[in-house]
Amino acid sequence: MELDQLRYFLRVAEFSNFTRAAESLMISQSALSRSIQRLEEELGQPVFERQARALKLTDAGTLLRQRAQQVLALADDMLAEITDDGQSGRIRVGAIPTIAPYLLPDVLRGFSTEFPQARLLVQEQTTDVLLKGCTDGEIDIAIVALPIVSKYLKTEALLEEELWLILPPGHPLNARKNIRVSDVESCPFVLLNEAHCLSDNIVAFCRHRAIQPVAVERTSQLATVQELVSLAHGVSFIPDMAKVRDDSSRRVYRRIAGVKPMRTIAMVWNPYRFQSKLLETFKQHLRGLTAPGK
Repeated sequence: MELDQLRYFLRVAEFSNFTRAAESLMISQSALSRSIQRLEEELGQPVFERQARALKLTDAGTLLRQRAQQVLALADDMLAEITDDGQSGRIRVGAIPTIAPYLLPDVLRGFSTEFPQARLLVQEQTTDVLLKGCTDGEIDIAIVALPIVSKYLKTEALLEEELWLILPPGHPLNARKNIRVSDVESCPFVLLNEAHCLSDNIVAFCRHRAIQPVAVERTSQLATVQELVSLAHGVSFIPDMAKVRDDSSRRVYRRIAGVKPMRTIAMVWNPYRFQSKLLETFKQHLRGLTAPGK
């Protein structure tokens, strides 16, 4: 049994389809099929149940997927440890969509300038997907917003960030010198969908003050939230790192008086995986972050 066979098997299991798996691996479908066939012959039983529209893992395939992930993770760690020179190598960085486009470009640019031999691979995903990637060894480090629920991952807070109230230019609240969170209780909200933790931050802040925000629209992009507010669909809260990069005159940002809505940005990694010198340096690079706009 070869490592490439296990990698091919995992990719087919991921896509449940030989054609898409072969395309992602950049090999022919026939070569991929032969590899899986040899694997099944060696195991003495099938790992996939061929159905009309998709492939389904057999019991043997489910067990093989678990073990294959462990074997390949150990192989990757071994290679990284042997070749660990602190200057070259690969770091797989994950970040949630409300952080990635605002924080990562400067971070990656600065790190790549200092370590030109390093390869930084970025994955932008929701918190749950990133945490699973860290747990499974598919991501080396993730940048997320707290709180998170994870049993085996290490979490370290990086910075606190204020959330700004965003209003359309003609909104009546713009005339007020001070706006308190109770003032927006009757306002319709435009929020990200439930998969995004920023919405959880906003709802938790409001509920803690006995206010239940009513979401009239939900979207998957922070930029869409900003545009919908500009069109007077509702109000919302926007992270400081997105606010300072927004030069549009079609929306107004206001601080909440009193206790301000905040979020904590943190880095997360799997302490049970090998931590290369380059990864440790990248962590230190992240520790040097300061909140945008401060």
